Amino acid sequence: MSEGPFKEVGACRADVWLWRARFFKTRALAAKFLEGGRVRLTRPGLDAHRIDKPARPIKVGDQLVFALGGRLIAVRVEAMGDRRGPAAEARALYSTLEES
Repeated sequence: MSEGPFKEVGACRADVWLWRARFFKTRALAAKFLEGGRVRLTRPGLDAHRIDKPARPIKVGDQLVFALGGRLIAVRVEAMGDRRGPAAEARALYSTLEES
């Protein structure tokens, strides 16, 4: 059981995480993007699938792939974050995956 006011620190809504990581300016834009099924999630031990609902949980270790602004973005989730902080704090929430 976790301590403090948070029930589970290992998961976060997909729209909230994308907003906290500063891929989107607003949470509503992140939610609309997710509803379009434009994000592919790969979780260790499970097959890759598209996220089509903003409330889908994202966990540390998940890999996300999506196209944004004409670029293909592939990241590994490293942390959930507590807030939408400055860019340096947001950058610590993920690591970039290299294409092979």
